[in-house]
Amino acid sequence: MNRNNTNWLIAIIVLLAFALWIALSREINLPNPFTGDPLFARDIDVKLGLDLRGGLQTLLEADLPEGSSVASNDLETTRQILEKRANALGVSEVVMQTAGERRIVAEFPGVSNPEEVVASLQQTGLLEFVDTGDFRPEEGSIITTDYATGSEPVATETPATDGTPTETAYHTIMTGRDLVNVGVSPTGVGQYSIDFTLTTEGAEIFGNHTAANVGKILAITLDKRVISAPSINGPIPGGQGQITGSFTPDSANALAIQLRYGSLPVPVKVVESRTIGATLGEESVRKSLVAGYIGLGVVILFMLLYYRLPGFIADLALIGYALLSLAIFKLLGVVLTLPGIAGFILSIGMAVDANILIFERLKEELRAGRNLRQAIDLGWSRAWPSIRDSNISTLITCVILYFFGNTFGASMVRGFSINLALGVLVSLFTAIIMTRTFLHAVLDNINLPDHPRWFGL
Repeated sequence: MNRNNTNWLIAIIVLLAFALWIALSREINLPNPFTGDPLFARDIDVKLGLDLRGGLQTLLEADLPEGSSVASNDLETTRQILEKRANALGVSEVVMQTAGERRIVAEFPGVSNPEEVVASLQQTGLLEFVDTGDFRPEEGSIITTDYATGSEPVATETPATDGTPTETAYHTIMTGRDLVNVGVSPTGVGQYSIDFTLTTEGAEIFGNHTAANVGKILAITLDKRVISAPSINGPIPGGQGQITGSFTPDSANALAIQLRYGSLPVPVKVVESRTIGATLGEESVRKSLVAGYIGLGVVILFMLLYYRLPGFIADLALIGYALLSLAIFKLLGVVLTLPGIAGFILSIGMAVDANILIFERLKEELRAGRNLRQAIDLGWSRAWPSIRDSNISTLITCVILYFFGNTFGASMVRGFSINLALGVLVSLFTAIIMTRTFLHAVLDNINLPDHPRWFGL
């Protein structure tokens, strides 16, 4: 075996060892060697979909007059905001898809608080810039403002008894609809600021207020909850401002996202919401796994009996394929539904298809009098066009299925296409790289005339 094949063999063994570790683990927790604190932690347990786990399914529709158009990018931004809200509630494996031009399908596997989730989806997402005078409210606190959904900001008097406020209704200077652009920029070593641009109307309001209230506090709230409370350091004319503070890159980006997407571009209403039981549940998962084991076992047995020694090597590559696929599913957080499991089981048969093409060409080259090294290389090179074309055809089908499922909110169709496409890509690697490397590692030192039956000749 030449040096190049040796290097590939070492790389494959390391990769398979890593895949085995991922497959057997439920979480990754890498500690800091100096402090002992977690350096990197992530849950990589297998995630099950709505049909296997049960949960909440909700259909949302644009709350606009019938016949009014909804821009596709506005609907997609609304979906992203709603997904962030659901994630903030601690709901994992959320699946949200736009369906048609006006609807969003939301699935929450394993959710235990459907009322809270639905209430969160129906929030107005009102972003306000609020004058709190000399008072700096704490981040996360809820304050009362003089702005109600659908109204315009109006000045109010603060009720007082003996000179002491009983309850303060702070004045809203402007709302998130006056924001045009929001971004993050570095201001020094390890320091960041949030830059924003306002509409013409918002620039006039903001310029007048900041000029008259230098040194005062301007709180920023989302649905009346304070997300930031910066001081006004000076007049800000021209509609361009900057929020400074002790921001890290992550906290600056998080605040920028809240400012940019605080309000929903498209108001939505819940038209249907239902709690779904685990229609398939543990029994179906068990049966699916049994079917997968049987399918894998039959394929391994067939390859071993028909192709003998090359078949045994292909079986090793097939086991490697299964390990790599499972590791990728766990690392990417792929949500497994029953159609998704079916796509994975289907890809097992496709994984061995490339090996069959290679081995049939290998046997033809051996019958033509080639030595083993030549037969392996020629068999692979002459089988490659067929392998390439068949897998490209399958990947094109997967892309079509994915866009169909994504467009019409059919999450199970999308899951099937993702799992099948991942399986095809991994099978290409195992057939092109892994099987060929194993063949050279085992067969290069074998004298073919002494053992023709090992090759099914």
